[in-house]
Amino acid sequence: MSSRTPAVPVRPKDCSVSDRPEIVCICGSTRFADEMRVANQDLTFAGVIVVAPGEADELVTNEQKTALDALHLRKIDLADRVLVVNPGGYIGESTSREIAYARAAGKPISFTDPV
Repeated sequence: MSSRTPAVPVRPKDCSVSDRPEIVCICGSTRFADEMRVANQDLTFAGVIVVAPGEADELVTNEQKTALDALHLRKIDLADRVLVVNPGGYIGESTSREIAYARAAGKPISFTDPV
């Protein structure tokens, strides 16, 4: 059992609203795949349902990337809030689009690092 501090802020579950766990969509650059996995684990162990970017072991085609990007926007639609994993404050082009989409949808957004 690890004694490390969770990498992400976790909001306590509000059982008075619903018995459904909170759903959080993780967004971030694929260069931070390891950090997103840690955030996913921390949130999951805190009782949160996590939706995260799809992963591929090989390079994806442009068509596959377009499909994955569109699918990730649907994941944002499902979420109660969005967590942006942005070590060092880095936010790339795709993540910027996802943040804009989440804001337009009225989703609360938090960041692991200052922007």
